[in-house]
Amino acid sequence: MKRAYLFLIVVLLNGILLAQNKPTYHIGLLIDNLSSEVEPIILEMQNEIKAVVGEDATIVFLPYNKTTNNFDVQKVRANYNSLIEGKADIILAFGTISNVIVGQQEEHVKPTILFGAVNSDVIKIDKTRTTSGIHNFNFLVTSQSYSRDLKTFKEIVDFKNVAVLVEDFLPDLVSIEATLDKEVAALNASYKLIPFQNIDDIKSNLQGVDAVYMAGGFFLNDSEIEDLSNFFIENNLPSFTATHVDDVAKGLMATNQSEENLSRFFRRIALNVEAIVNGVDASELSVYIDYNNKLTINYNTAEQVGVPIRYSLIATTNFVGDYKKVVAEKKYNLLEVINQTVNNNLSLQSEKQKVALKEQDVKDAKSNYLPELSASATGTYLDPDLAEISGGQNPEYRTSGNISLTQTLYSEAATANIKIQSHLQKAEQENYNAAELDAVLNASTAYFNTLILKANTLIQSENLEVTKRNLEIAQQNYDAGEAGKMDVLRFRSELAQNTQAFVEAVNQLDQARFALNAVLNNPINFKLDVDEAELSKGIFENYNYEQLGELIDDPSLRKQFVNFLVQEAKQNSPEIAALDYNLKATERTLKLNSSGRFVPTLALQGQYNRDFNQWGKGSIPEPALDDNYNLALNLSIPIFKQNKQNINKQIAEIQKEQLDINKDNFELNIERNINEAVLDIINQIANIELSKISERTAKESLDLVQVSYSNGAVPIVQLIDAQRNYLQAQQSKANATYNYLLSSMQLERYLGQFFLLNTEAENQDFIRRFNAFLLTNN
Repeated sequence: MKRAYLFLIVVLLNGILLAQNKPTYHIGLLIDNLSSEVEPIILEMQNEIKAVVGEDATIVFLPYNKTTNNFDVQKVRANYNSLIEGKADIILAFGTISNVIVGQQEEHVKPTILFGAVNSDVIKIDKTRTTSGIHNFNFLVTSQSYSRDLKTFKEIVDFKNVAVLVEDFLPDLVSIEATLDKEVAALNASYKLIPFQNIDDIKSNLQGVDAVYMAGGFFLNDSEIEDLSNFFIENNLPSFTATHVDDVAKGLMATNQSEENLSRFFRRIALNVEAIVNGVDASELSVYIDYNNKLTINYNTAEQVGVPIRYSLIATTNFVGDYKKVVAEKKYNLLEVINQTVNNNLSLQSEKQKVALKEQDVKDAKSNYLPELSASATGTYLDPDLAEISGGQNPEYRTSGNISLTQTLYSEAATANIKIQSHLQKAEQENYNAAELDAVLNASTAYFNTLILKANTLIQSENLEVTKRNLEIAQQNYDAGEAGKMDVLRFRSELAQNTQAFVEAVNQLDQARFALNAVLNNPINFKLDVDEAELSKGIFENYNYEQLGELIDDPSLRKQFVNFLVQEAKQNSPEIAALDYNLKATERTLKLNSSGRFVPTLALQGQYNRDFNQWGKGSIPEPALDDNYNLALNLSIPIFKQNKQNINKQIAEIQKEQLDINKDNFELNIERNINEAVLDIINQIANIELSKISERTAKESLDLVQVSYSNGAVPIVQLIDAQRNYLQAQQSKANATYNYLLSSMQLERYLGQFFLLNTEAENQDFIRRFNAFLLTNN
């Protein structure tokens, strides 16, 4: 027991002595500029260094606000010298000017770590070195290159004169123009160097350029980046930036900078600080140079400035933006799509002309009861010898004229034809009403298909990014020896397949827009977009589609509701109405060729004749009768007309029977269609809720499997299955509401009315009729 107490006392004394002997290291920071975005990053790095160094030393950070240079070169040198001469034991340099000044030092009095972004065109770094080889000097940088950026930019945009934006101090600090002269000339282009202090300097100096390369601007804040992005878009200027990838998400078009893992980067800085604290010379520490640049493009910005995305870039490019945002000449909601279709659709216009033609047939039938009046004039020449012996009856020369009038007083055929053509005209109008309902449904289908394919494009894009991430995990596992080459190859194959799926999704979306333009009678390449369709929101707010779903989903009401819907559909069906009018026309034809054939036709005829003049041989100077007239009343009864009346009667009977069969068949189809549509809506109601659960659990599963795979705990097959399951769940969830609304529109087509086009009073009357139906059928 005494020995145990003695051991405890020794341990405590050693701990106290070690704590008293624990060294203190002061770390000084060289920073170009401070901003609200930079300070949290510095704090994160400081916390990481303290956590890693731990008990090895006490870390004290000198106030970095005193060593901020605000892009002043002389101040950088002064701040660096003050750290050399002051209390700093280790120097961390961050920023464009700080990196240039520190990197140019021939010797380093104190351990110095340079970190951040360094342009390899200006500061030459030996890529083959694993250490700096310079006493007290270590660098941990991501590499930038004007040459790489401009070549990539040229592949995306064939610019002729590009604006190169740099901080105003940079041309005096490094030979940037010599570098740009060489690189831009190799691209068969020219450039305009624009040094700037603020974004107004940029905006006022972009005359004559067709693209913008932001080689500087690392310390512009978020609002300034967004302001510049909008300015470039408004002036149709494609932009490429050497700054962080987040700036592309804020609206700049593209960058070569990969997404930095700051925590990983800070861990490397902290480990190197720990090594220096433990006596390792900075020259012996490994350097970290990230040359794995990756193109990132803002899809929306590229579209807004008219830059087409090459499909060859998709597999190797990260895309940011929202595929649902489209540069459109017009954005439609469903009601606007329907109204424009009804007014402009070419097929409907053709159907409308058929109605107009039938109206003319009615007028033609009625015209049989209008009088027929005609006038004629005649001039005759007769053989003189014959005229001479005619006794004045037929002179050698004569002119005469007459007026004839024919008026049908009653005709069974004419009367029947008026009725028949009137019925046929009404039938054609009902055919047009059916065509209009079909056009509305087709337009709705095209609208929802566009929404579905918009969602699918976004999902395929996200799935492509997941595949790229999984490929990175597989590559990291392979590099670490935790997985075989097969995993990397498998995900490369998956990447190719998913890239193809994404390309197809984009093309299918374009095809859907073409189809919608055709329905709307827009130019095929008209740039349109469609509003989101959500239950109880927007134009669907007042139309109770959820209430319709509730009625269908209630088992106690479903049968009665379906019977009511069938009844409504039969009453409203324009197809049945058209058949009824055709039946009436056929019945009138049958009557005409039955008893109607014995009904006499009564007509009035009259004629007035006048001799105007006569001369030559056989003429009489003053004829005794130079004008006359006659009237006649004609009554005719068709007794036998080549048996055509009997044949026509038999034809009419066959047609009537055929129409009755067609009507019965159509009513049967209505019952089937209504029942099938109701079952489809029930499926969609279930899918809306289940797809939400499925998508949520599939996402959680994918996240867990990704972590497990990165740790080597699960095989690649499980990760691929999880990803595909998540893709399917996303598609199901995205399409659930659209499919429900589309199924509802299909049901409404069978009903012969669309609730969206009804007034609120008409929709309430529909509910009232259903309640009355329940009372009378219970």
